[in-house]
Amino acid sequence: MDSRQLFGIGVTSAGISFTSSHPTVSSIPTRLLGSLKFDFGNSPNSPFSSHFDSDTLTALSDGQEQHSSTENLSGVSPSCNSSLESSSYFYRPRPSLDCHQDSQELHSGGACFIQDANCSPNIKHVLLDIETALMGPDDGEEVTTREISIPETPVQRSRSWSQEPQGGFAQGNLKELLTACAKALSDNRMDDFDKLTEKARDAVSITGEPIQRLGAYMVEGLVARKEASGTNIYHALKCREPEGKDLLSYMHILYEICPYLKFGYMAANGAIADACKNEDRIHIIDFQIAMGTQWMTLLQALAARPGGAPHVRITGIDDPVYKYARGDGLEAVGRRLAAISAKFNIPVEFHGVPEFAPDITRDMLNVRPGEALAVNFPLQLHHTPDESVDVNNPRDELLRMIKSLSPKVVTLVEQESNTNTTPFFHRFVETLEYYLAMFESIDVTLPRNSKERINVEQHCLARDIVNIIACEGKERVERHELFGKWKSRLTMAGFRQYPLSTYVNSVIKSLLRCYSEHYNLVEKDGAMLLGWKNRNLISASAWQ
Repeated sequence: MDSRQLFGIGVTSAGISFTSSHPTVSSIPTRLLGSLKFDFGNSPNSPFSSHFDSDTLTALSDGQEQHSSTENLSGVSPSCNSSLESSSYFYRPRPSLDCHQDSQELHSGGACFIQDANCSPNIKHVLLDIETALMGPDDGEEVTTREISIPETPVQRSRSWSQEPQGGFAQGNLKELLTACAKALSDNRMDDFDKLTEKARDAVSITGEPIQRLGAYMVEGLVARKEASGTNIYHALKCREPEGKDLLSYMHILYEICPYLKFGYMAANGAIADACKNEDRIHIIDFQIAMGTQWMTLLQALAARPGGAPHVRITGIDDPVYKYARGDGLEAVGRRLAAISAKFNIPVEFHGVPEFAPDITRDMLNVRPGEALAVNFPLQLHHTPDESVDVNNPRDELLRMIKSLSPKVVTLVEQESNTNTTPFFHRFVETLEYYLAMFESIDVTLPRNSKERINVEQHCLARDIVNIIACEGKERVERHELFGKWKSRLTMAGFRQYPLSTYVNSVIKSLLRCYSEHYNLVEKDGAMLLGWKNRNLISASAWQ
């Protein structure tokens, strides 16, 4: 089986129907903000304040249109079907969907948030084939977005601040004001920091421009860092995640409006399909199994091989703390894979390992002779500490252990950002640039007063931002590295790069045309990098 078979297989002919009402991760993520009832910074404008409680919020405006996650949130007619897997790479837990056994029907409403009409009928068909099997709800139930009211934001906040102490930034430039806040904190100029932060809070808005929305979360991260409360807040947020069905809705919206999540799975699955095309027994070790939906299209493609389906064994590793994100334990993943096995007549064996990645040992993985081994790291490896946190360097140690297993292929998808060992101020600037590009990409699809957009940014992205800015040491788990650093680590562990499929590359480029002309895909040093405008955001590579 080659890449063309993987990305060209027809799912609808198998009698599956779907509903696009929810999502996976990761994923993105991998980190969500819950119903927040504690005070954050004692500011009425804080996006984390008690006023932003999902049970007591008031509407943005009396006339604001209400949406569910199954509607076309962009307000435009969908021009392209694009769901591969509702997953987030931007937070560690990925919600999972249990698969109803026997004759379960997966449903698809075909919701699409893409505004570009450049998708040809052929690419639409290919993308639909890739995506369809991944969108079904568990137990035949549709998951809809809970109706949530949003606190009213001032119609027009003043952004005409004056020159600040030692700031040196132009009037009206919020990006420079945020940077000045971070510099004052870095230099321990607390009086200046307090004054600058007060002005920044008057300028940010969760319904404003991308920089205003991002600024709302970055200001709170700065305040948390000053008060040394980042760790407590991070843990509090982790304990107050949304209900499972709400989380799935938020992640599905993010999945639909941005191509980042599709890109990661498509690149990884393409490399695994190519490396294992002639194998009769395949063992996949997934270091972030979530609900296991990454493997649905791959299993279907393997089942359709002309020479017959191989035996597939999947070892799924998932952080035991995040069981709530799936709504069930790893047993639910096993049931879902069993249903797919029966549906497409492919032997699938599943073994769940509820452990943190650094704690995984060779014995837990039960590698057997005669199996082609594929190891998958979907935006997860950056959570494993390195030498800057632990003298034992668990990150490199894990890679060396995987190398000792002699895998056929290892797939790595990571955020293209440098926040691991970078000093605080430079890390703040890097985070500002990285997430501003992401917030801008969201801005082209969902209206600024959309409750769905607010939920996506709050629940799927904001907690990562707080962790990067406010936490240090072992409490800072968001430790991204650029591809060049990952390449160095993997090379030192004994790996060499495995070439990515040119066909998969072409399919991804066609996918991007369904979104915005500002997305781009570049090939660099054997990896594929997906970006927004001039900023690379996600890297995908394969190794052996």
